[in-house]
Amino acid sequence: MPVEIERKFLVNGSGWRQENGVRISQGYLNRDKERTVRIRLAGEKAFLTIKGLTVGASRVEFEYEIPATHAKQLLKLCDSPILQKIRHTTVLNGLIWEVDEFLEENEGLVVAEVELEREDQSFERPSWLGQEVTEDPRYFNSNLTANPYCQWREL
Repeated sequence: MPVEIERKFLVNGSGWRQENGVRISQGYLNRDKERTVRIRLAGEKAFLTIKGLTVGASRVEFEYEIPATHAKQLLKLCDSPILQKIRHTTVLNGLIWEVDEFLEENEGLVVAEVELEREDQSFERPSWLGQEVTEDPRYFNSNLTANPYCQWREL
């Protein structure tokens, strides 16, 4: 069974910034905490992703590439609003870091994610990495659609 092990962090400064990122539109057909069903349009590629309950930094994940035309139609069926972000990808010390710069209702939020092979895997923290938010559900993308960053009372 495919398992995603991902740690998530807030980002400080702009040392992570790349010239070009990929614009992502992401919607949810189901945002139940035990399972999410996501549609993602990333540039010209599109994906259907099903994720299980997050336990620590791990969860079951199934992801399938789908035609972009299908994703555009499926996004119309998703709960509103559709999450918008620009993803910047960088490789540091053999690990792929994905830095999401959120837009629209989540503007101002920048989060870095790294996928690991084991939950206890050690890694060198980039200088721009801030507080870890892996287990804070406010930062789950599925929750940012229901409770966007701009509405948070405590920032």
